[in-house]
Amino acid sequence: MANRDPWDRHRWRGIGAWWRDHRRIALDSAAFVSARLGTSALVWLLIGIALALPAGLYLVRANLSLMADQWQGRPGISVYFRPGAEPALGVELQAELEARAEVESVRLISAERALEEFQAFAGVEDALALLEVNPLPMSLGVVLVDDVEAAEFDLLAAQLAERSGVTDVVVERTWLERVDAMNAVLGRLAAVLTVLFSCGAVLVTATSARLAIETRLDELRVMKLVGATNAYIRRPFLYLGLLYGLGGGLLAAMLISAVLVVLETPLATLFGSYGGHLESGGFDLTFFVGLLVVGGLLGVGGAMLAAHQRLAHLEVI
Repeated sequence: MANRDPWDRHRWRGIGAWWRDHRRIALDSAAFVSARLGTSALVWLLIGIALALPAGLYLVRANLSLMADQWQGRPGISVYFRPGAEPALGVELQAELEARAEVESVRLISAERALEEFQAFAGVEDALALLEVNPLPMSLGVVLVDDVEAAEFDLLAAQLAERSGVTDVVVERTWLERVDAMNAVLGRLAAVLTVLFSCGAVLVTATSARLAIETRLDELRVMKLVGATNAYIRRPFLYLGLLYGLGGGLLAAMLISAVLVVLETPLATLFGSYGGHLESGGFDLTFFVGLLVVGGLLGVGGAMLAAHQRLAHLEVI
């Protein structure tokens, strides 16, 4: 019977043997990490910080719109009629605006109602009582949908300014422009930090895997000499990188959770001062699993980089 290559990568050994082999290598890698807990903790911390910063920016951006909805800053237009204008003009324009797709709601404020609100707000009831004619005009408060474009603001404002009886149109889009600008800044900053810190996490894992390879050079040379493939030799270090990456992802989730706990009370106080309540989102099971997956992929990538570079120049003699 001809001798068969024990390292033949093309020969199927069965799912049981494959599972036992990977299980053994995974346990050996876990033992290696546990035996060097101090070094492993440092690697986890570095990877965790690298993941926590861009992930934290992602949470901030994801919660920006959610938090803004709780404030009274929805995009809208205020339409002011001339003093003494017929109420029918306001009712007619209100009905037309409510039929438009970009309009969410319309509030008609009569001149009498405007005077009552101004008196309650300013506390000058006695002075206004001396006036023979109500100086405040009838107005419409138009609230637009969230995804309205800036061009639609200008078009609608121009159309309203041409209506009979309308003297002034105020476009309230400062809030929308600020939110869009902040989202754009956070998006670009998160993208840049993701690339930079991902490279940092890969390099940290690659350095750690390279040190692990150096400690087992004699063993690797023997395996190479008897015919082990590079894939087989590289496998333990890929598991090592996976453990480093998963640990870093777990630590990143812990860091983000700690930051949220620290900021929860002052943020709740801030939102309460504006009449809202804090309801943060995004930090859920999907986000947690995503951190672990990204951390694991970065760890495996760094280990593969280190193993490929070192094994390519491994001398067996």
